[in-house]
Amino acid sequence: MNPALLTVGLVIVVACAAGLARRYGWSAPSVLVVVGVAISFTPGMPSFELDPDVVLIGFLPPLLYAAAIRTSLIDFRANRRAILLLSVGLVAFSTVVIGLVAWWVVPAVSLAAAFALGAVVAPPDAVAATAIARKVGMPRRIVSILEGESLVNDATALVALHTAIAAISMQISVGQVALDFLIAAGGGIVVGLVVAAVLAKIRKHITDPVLDTTLSFVAPYVAFLPAEAIHASGVLAVVVTGLLLGHKAPILQTAASRIAENTNWRTVQFLLENAVFLLIGLQLRSIVDGIDGLGFSFGEIAVYCLVVLLAVVLTRVVWLYVITALYRLVTGSAWSWPVATVISWAGMRGVVTLAAVFLIPPEAPQRDLLRLIAFVVVAGTLLVMGPTLPWLVRRLGMPGPDPAEDALQSAALVTDATRAGLAHLESIRTPEDPPEVIERLRNRADLRTNTMWERLGRSQDEVEPPAAAYRRLRMQMLDAEREAVLEARSSGNVDDEVLRGALYAIDLEESMLDRVEDAQSRLEADLVAPSRSSGDCEHLRSAPRVTSARTPGGCEECLRDGMTWVHLRLCLSCGHVGCCDSSIGKHASGHHAETGHPVMRSIEPGEAWRWCFVDEKLG
Repeated sequence: MNPALLTVGLVIVVACAAGLARRYGWSAPSVLVVVGVAISFTPGMPSFELDPDVVLIGFLPPLLYAAAIRTSLIDFRANRRAILLLSVGLVAFSTVVIGLVAWWVVPAVSLAAAFALGAVVAPPDAVAATAIARKVGMPRRIVSILEGESLVNDATALVALHTAIAAISMQISVGQVALDFLIAAGGGIVVGLVVAAVLAKIRKHITDPVLDTTLSFVAPYVAFLPAEAIHASGVLAVVVTGLLLGHKAPILQTAASRIAENTNWRTVQFLLENAVFLLIGLQLRSIVDGIDGLGFSFGEIAVYCLVVLLAVVLTRVVWLYVITALYRLVTGSAWSWPVATVISWAGMRGVVTLAAVFLIPPEAPQRDLLRLIAFVVVAGTLLVMGPTLPWLVRRLGMPGPDPAEDALQSAALVTDATRAGLAHLESIRTPEDPPEVIERLRNRADLRTNTMWERLGRSQDEVEPPAAAYRRLRMQMLDAEREAVLEARSSGNVDDEVLRGALYAIDLEESMLDRVEDAQSRLEADLVAPSRSSGDCEHLRSAPRVTSARTPGGCEECLRDGMTWVHLRLCLSCGHVGCCDSSIGKHASGHHAETGHPVMRSIEPGEAWRWCFVDEKLG
């Protein structure tokens, strides 16, 4: 088949299958594996045999880098102990246990080949777990741990695999294994640090988004290839480079470069990670063809595959439960049992497992059977764990990220940032600066802050906040402006370059318009600010949580003057009810300015957060 036609066909299949999965809420990895299996057995289709270099060199570095630059270095550090227990401890434990099980179950398999299989199937996929975790809406700490595990565990598994492969043809000692691991880990980290430092210095001098994105695309290979050349871990080098460059991006890159990099990497990541699962399914036919003539019945092969699959699943469960129990016994604190259960079930294997099994040398006993076992492990974990993980999360009642709480914290953060910006404006303004420009800047800052607060409170079905009305009307104006430019293009009286510039300006403003969406408040309790938000604010500590409202029906001044309000705020000192800063009257802020009463509370349905006007803190 023509390679170009094959590539286009794969991209179309990936886009259609992943798009349907998103539309109907299915697990995209599971859907793509099933589609790949169906295609592989379609009459007339060629047999697809995976070249491990395509995955381990072509796919793995950019996928790891795309995940690393979007992973919080702060969260990675905070969860480093849990990540190491999973990405190093669990992988090593799984390699040994699964290897022993395979050696015991599969006939004529050497211990070294069995350990090679154990290393192959030990690491969960770098894509499947986090893709499903985000879709399910797991607690963010669990997602951070799974992301960190998936970034590092491939390095441990590949080191173990190379050691097992070496043991197939020669004798190696425990000391040699430890030395290889130290060289791989230490070398990978050092290469990653050096590459990140060099690329950071280069990036400081690049302002063109196109050049910056080009640098970003080559970064994973600049880290991976030198590390592999010195027998260090290319995986760790890529992860370290991505984590550091992603963390430093707000300092090193321009805003346009960050936006371009984010958009381009999201596209690349979508295509690669979904193509990975399609490739998994496409391997089944070639793997099945390879086991013909081995002398085993279908029942015997099924038993070997299912026993190893069961060992893969149980090994992770046992490790998580034992570690949790030990931490509770020694330190008195550990993950809750529901958290341990969810993490233990989020062990889907992926294409790295299937690619790595092809690295097992031909002289290894029962190599073709080991390939089939690896495929069953990958497909089994994806098709069993993937679809059932959302059910498990719901069954255990694990709360996912709360949109209302996110909106509240985002509004407080934007308020702090806006205050810093306005303070800087006052320090840099000069008498020559036009007053109308200063006022326009202040209004824009206020609009941005108010837009964030408008996400809270009553639904837009009841009242349309000013920012939403502005966006609706401005979008209609931009549509009319675009239509006028297109009419000018049809007339042929304006140069194409000028037309493109005008259309780009309209598109840019449309993309920058603040979108105001309702934040769904929790139903089981009123939305309150996290306890850490109040910090050392004495006013919040001494203020009551609630007090009687003088005018429960609405804003006191708005009711008196016949005005309308957006959201309502309650003064916790005297019970005055005023309207928010998005309202025309801004009576809550006005009440504070007049009386000096420091703390107000939202009395919108489902909200109980408080705000100190003096210290400008949530509580």
